[in-house]
Amino acid sequence: MDNEQNPATDWRQRFLARYVSTHAAVSDAAGNLDRRWPFLEKLVREHFPADRDAKIVDLGCGHGAIVWAARRLGYRNIEGVDASPEQVAMAAQLRIDGVRQGDLMATLRAAPSDSHDAIVLFDLYHYFDPATQLRLADEVRRVLKPGGRFIMHLPNGEALFAGRVRYWDIMATGSFTRRSIEQLMLVCDFRDVTCHEDQPVAHGLKSMARYVVWKLVRFVLRLALAAETGETGRDAIFSQTFLAVARK
Repeated sequence: MDNEQNPATDWRQRFLARYVSTHAAVSDAAGNLDRRWPFLEKLVREHFPADRDAKIVDLGCGHGAIVWAARRLGYRNIEGVDASPEQVAMAAQLRIDGVRQGDLMATLRAAPSDSHDAIVLFDLYHYFDPATQLRLADEVRRVLKPGGRFIMHLPNGEALFAGRVRYWDIMATGSFTRRSIEQLMLVCDFRDVTCHEDQPVAHGLKSMARYVVWKLVRFVLRLALAAETGETGRDAIFSQTFLAVARK
């Protein structure tokens, strides 16, 4: 039977082929670029290279939201690659240029060494097993220029509602903590690994209220952590997702 020829690899292709049409959260995100703008603007302004001509690739870019935000902020040399034909078609529908269909690892292997200023993996790294994560990080480091940035957005295994993101997608295989991603990056000879909590970006009355409430919730969570472990929790990350940046 044709559908049983490669059961170990074919199942992912079945999901990728219908990734937008079968996952409401993905299609909703594509339809709300303007609502996501404050978060994306903050991400690009704070963590992308300052040079607007920096060579950047967003691997597993989805419908190209980060590419859209970066180009809106003046970045001229950024492209996105995604394995899902529906995601790439959605990018074209949204008129986001520079998004193409392709394999993540093949894209990295085809890139010359020391050729990119930044490589982005947004909500993707946890789709791979540890052995593949190591190989991927090694390839990213090879492709980055000295001082280049590996920018990752990850599910947080320490979050109060960690399971919401851990099991958000049938293809996901795990989650991270700030310690585990630091360990992985250091094993692959990256340096200056920094992790950043996802907090509400205050840009209006509603978002400001969310920001204030989050600070109160965070204070309570720090108290709970201190009661259990004696740690202050000052640098703890409590959000469901977080950002990690590693430099070559």
